[in-house]
Amino acid sequence: MCETAGRPYALPVNYVYWNDKIYIHGMGSGKKNLVLAARPSVCFTVFEEFGTVADPVPAKCDTAYLSVVIFGKAVLVKDLEEKTQVLALFLEKFMPRFFKTPLSAQFVDKYRSSFDNNAVAVYAIEPEELTAKENPVDPEHMFQAVGKGDD
Repeated sequence: MCETAGRPYALPVNYVYWNDKIYIHGMGSGKKNLVLAARPSVCFTVFEEFGTVADPVPAKCDTAYLSVVIFGKAVLVKDLEEKTQVLALFLEKFMPRFFKTPLSAQFVDKYRSSFDNNAVAVYAIEPEELTAKENPVDPEHMFQAVGKGDD
């Protein structure tokens, strides 16, 4: 069992959204896998900042953003076809049109990490609760940096 001394465990992950689920992946061993096996309840967050909103009053300056918080359980994907489809989505997201042939289930099934000889782990997070917050872009009030010496 992995010990976190009763503390929360958070880490940044790459993800894809597909079939109403968030998918994450990584080596089939390590702290993340141990923590998720012991405590599969997770809180997943995504945040995108679009820029700074200017205001003549310093305390009223803000940022334009969109954030989402999802609570759910991370479940290890055991179905080889689902796992292969998800990993193909990761490849397309991060390396679009790079590979000439599609990812095969046979490759996914046989691939092992050179670090520990484990198969890649894919987890599905099905949202149980979702909240979102937005401060939309207001083009008229977005801060535009002006270079020094631009007289």
